[in-house]
Order: sequence, then structure tokens, then C-alpha cells
Amino acid sequence: MKAHTIDKLARIIDARVPRPGGKITAVSTDSRSISKGDCFFAIPGPNFDGHSFIAQALAKGAVCAVVNRGIELPDTDEKYLLRVDDTVRALGGLAAHYRTECGFKVIAITGSVGKTTTRHIITHVLSSRCRVFQAPKSFNNQIGLPLTLLTARPEDEFVVAELGANRPGEIAYLSRIAQPDLAVITSICPAHLEGFGDLDTIIREKLSIAEGLSSNARLLINGDHQNLIAAARRQDLKFTTFGFSDDCDIHPAKTDWNHQSSQFTIGPVTINVPLGGRGNLENALAAWAACSKFGFTAEQFAVAVRNLPPVPMRAEVKHLGTVTVIDDCYNANPASMKNALDILSRSAAAEKQRAVFICGDMAELGKDSENLHALLGRNIAAAGVELVIAVGPLAAVAASTAQQLAHYGLLVETFPDADSAADNMHKFIKDYDIVLVKGSRNVALEKVVQKLQLLFAEQAQKLIIDTR
Repeated sequence: MKAHTIDKLARIIDARVPRPGGKITAVSTDSRSISKGDCFFAIPGPNFDGHSFIAQALAKGAVCAVVNRGIELPDTDEKYLLRVDDTVRALGGLAAHYRTECGFKVIAITGSVGKTTTRHIITHVLSSRCRVFQAPKSFNNQIGLPLTLLTARPEDEFVVAELGANRPGEIAYLSRIAQPDLAVITSICPAHLEGFGDLDTIIREKLSIAEGLSSNARLLINGDHQNLIAAARRQDLKFTTFGFSDDCDIHPAKTDWNHQSSQFTIGPVTINVPLGGRGNLENALAAWAACSKFGFTAEQFAVAVRNLPPVPMRAEVKHLGTVTVIDDCYNANPASMKNALDILSRSAAAEKQRAVFICGDMAELGKDSENLHALLGRNIAAAGVELVIAVGPLAAVAASTAQQLAHYGLLVETFPDADSAADNMHKFIKDYDIVLVKGSRNVALEKVVQKLQLLFAEQAQKLIIDTR
């Protein structure tokens, strides 16, 4: 971000300035990564309260800290405490102000699935011709989105951001901060039901991304979701649809996908995307719809997207010695689980490998949680998975259901957590297996992936030595 005086910062966030002078050059909410010239926002949280780390932040070079209560600290001419009613809202207010100061355009993406991959594709394509900024991670909440905007440089032409929510009202708040020039709704499915209750509430929440749009901004929504279209029409929103159906405003003439790649045709141009699965084909189509609104032709999109790098922990294929791992352990909900199982099934059939699913719980599904895990079990059996390693009590429900429905010898192993599962990988994973690892973030299945990397990296190294 560009520098601001502390006086100006105080005016923006409606805080009292103890004395004039000083400049900030960046903001941070993490005292461990403070740089000289930062403004530290003390954010209270469920596990840590930033107010406990103010002295540490100031000692590391922060020129001021934004707080919501009295703090007893020695103060000097160069160290300031700016008091506000709510540090999270103050951070959002500063981000909204900075966004209006800068000339970049904002593309905001929401949806139940596909946000991060769609952001990744849009950023990659736009970067081939423009200066583009995106957060290094899924900074999509009331803290992460403001930090994304505030980290962008004034000379950036685009900021591509995600807007996520766990409960009603969050998307509208984030949209008013981001003030998008283009908003994208990727897909709708049961997710975060613990906070939303039902699918209709989720649809209303996603459509509230329109609240931050100006009169000349554009809204893109997935036209294959008829309930989403109907709700948008009831709200009298202006929108453009994308999807596979011929009824969508933006739709491909032909589509195809396998476990390694996907492709779709726009006019005479075939666009090849190096990401497998139907879900990634949908994400790529959403990205094309977005980029086309900023003047990209199908030819330009096709050239840019063909060297797209993989998205970490999202259907990321890792070849570990003789074993192939599909690392999709960043998060999970019913729709993304089904997409991932489709990739596993096709991969195993194409490569003639045993299909193994290391399945973690799907979190935040509320009262429907057990039923949705039973449905997952049905999808596991339909995919022809041969071994399920369930991690967590709800994943065990899915595994048990799958075993009951499978008309073949489906093997099941269950573990209470990722640590215990990782410790037992050597007993169950065999040479030439193809292994899908997927669960919600709180299950931390990356520990299992790390263990597999250790086990089979050693095997790969041994094979190299043996052949010398």
C-alpha cells in the first residue's frame, strides 16, 4: 500500500491521535511478521488476542497500533496507540478507503465451491497482459479481504479476491469494502449449513455480493443453478450467466475432461486447461467469462491458460515414487467431494491403479451432517473406491455407508484424527496405488500427505540408487 500519515489513518478509522506526526507504510495483524513502518491492528480472536502482542509489535518496528481498549504501554513520539470501538471494523474501513484511493479494478469471487481455483485461473490469465495482485492464500473473510486490498500496490491494475462466509451478512459487508467492478458466483451447494441452515439462505448470502456493486459494475452467476437464477430475478438483479447449458449467456459449444485436464470450445477456439475434473472445467469456464468482460479474446485466454500451474492442495497431483497422490485436502463439502471422487475414479480406471480414498470429516454441515456423510458414502461406492481410510467420526459414517452399499470387497479403516492415520500409512498404502486425500480444513489431512511424501520419497530415492 502507499504510505499514509498516522493523522490521516486516524481520521479514516475515526480514532483519536495522541500527538501528530509519523507515517505508516503497511498494515499487519500478525506481530510475528511486523516490519518497520507497519501499523499493527490488534484483532481479538477465539485463540489469541492481538492486544497481548502490542508491545512485541512496537518493539519490532510498528509505528502504531490500533486497539479497542486501554493498553498500558510506554509511549514515545514515534509509537502510537489509536483507539477505536472495533478493530476489525476499523481494518475494513481503512481497506474500503484505500480501495477508493487506488485505480485498480476489483474482481470478487464467491460461491460454495471453486472460489480459489477460479481466482487462480483469472489471476494467471490477466497477469499475461496486466499487473495483477491476489492474496497468497484464501484471504476471504472480514480480516483477510481487507489485508488483500491493503497489500495491493497503487500501480496494480487488478485485484482478484475471494469473498467467503460462515453466516448471513458477511458477504454483503465484504462486498461493500471491496466495491467490485466484477462479481462472480461460481456454484451453490450445501456448505456451512451450521451457520446458514438451508440452501435458500446460502443463495441469498451469495447474491448479496451485489450490494457492493456500482451501477456500471457487472455480476456473473452460474446459470446451471436454476434456483440461483430464480432468486436473482426475484431481487431484480442485473446479471450475465455462464455455464454448460445452451440457455446460459456464456456457454461452450463442446466440453471434455479427464483426470488430468479439461477442455471447452468457444467459437472456433478450443481451450485446454491443465486441471482435471468436471469441477475444474466449471471453474475454467467461470474464469473465461470473467476475463472476457475485460477484453480478453478466446485465443488470448487459451494461450495464457495452457501453462497454468497447479493450485496447492486442490486436486494437486503428486507422483511419489510408485504412488500417485491427489492432494485435495484444503477443504471439503458435498459437491467438492463428489468432484474429487470423479477424478479419482477416472484416474484409477485410466492408469489401472487401485483407488484409495483418505477421507476426512466435512465440517459445518449442521443438522444435515450425518445424512450428507451417508450420501458421501453412496458416492464413494459408486466411484468404485477399493480402500477407504476414514479420519474422524463423520468420515467413519461415510465409510460405513459405502461398505454397506458397495457390491464388491470395499476395505475400510478408521482413525480418530490425522496424526493416528499418518502413523499407520505404511500398513495400508501399496505400490502403484492412486490416493485421494480430502477433508475439511479442521481435519488437517496435510499431515497424511506429508507422511506419504516421506514414505514414498524414500522409496523413490532407493529405486534411483538401486538402478545406478
